[in-house]
Amino acid sequence: MSQGFLKSSIGKKFVMGLTGLFLITFLVVHCFINCLIFFNDGGLTFNIGADFMAHNWLIRAGELVLFFGLIVHIIQALLLTLENKKARPVGYAKIDGAANSSWYSRSMGLLGTLLLIFLIIHLVHFWVKSRFTGLPGEDANGNENLYAVMQETFKMAWVVVLYALSMISLSYHLLHGFQSAFQTLGLNHKVYTPIIKKVGIAFSILIPFIFALMPILMFLGVIK
Repeated sequence: MSQGFLKSSIGKKFVMGLTGLFLITFLVVHCFINCLIFFNDGGLTFNIGADFMAHNWLIRAGELVLFFGLIVHIIQALLLTLENKKARPVGYAKIDGAANSSWYSRSMGLLGTLLLIFLIIHLVHFWVKSRFTGLPGEDANGNENLYAVMQETFKMAWVVVLYALSMISLSYHLLHGFQSAFQTLGLNHKVYTPIIKKVGIAFSILIPFIFALMPILMFLGVIK
């Protein structure tokens, strides 16, 4: 892959699509681990999963790749946004953009910015504590008790509201980004594209819904 291609608009979109699919894969893994709280066993099963994620060398190496991919995804998004603004004609504001695209596809920059703010807060709540500042003791199985951090964090109503609203932003971001990533990578086919679109819609609704449901149920005391 030549440097000239990577600097081109098409190249930036290609990298955006590639890193986007990688981040989508991470969402699936992250959601699966977090879903262990639905065992509702005081976090014992969840802490087993969290302990595995924290101490497995392959997962730790994957974290570095994840952060690199996330940074590249953000940088490419910013560059593409700036390029689009520079290339936009003066009369563009008079054109009805809604005629050819959805509002969320035209608001990917805003949705991405909201998600970035949420991600920083989320990392402070959980990742920093689990990796640097330490967790509040161990559970009955002797595993680090990340579940206790979840309980403490989701006692606060404003945090639960923030997480729920952020998942709405994630849902709209994925509605455009999921299919767009496949299209950018040239994975278009009259048979497969409609399937990808349907899977993308289902994924964009289901994954954010599960993520939002977790803090809500913990705040309401359904999951203890």
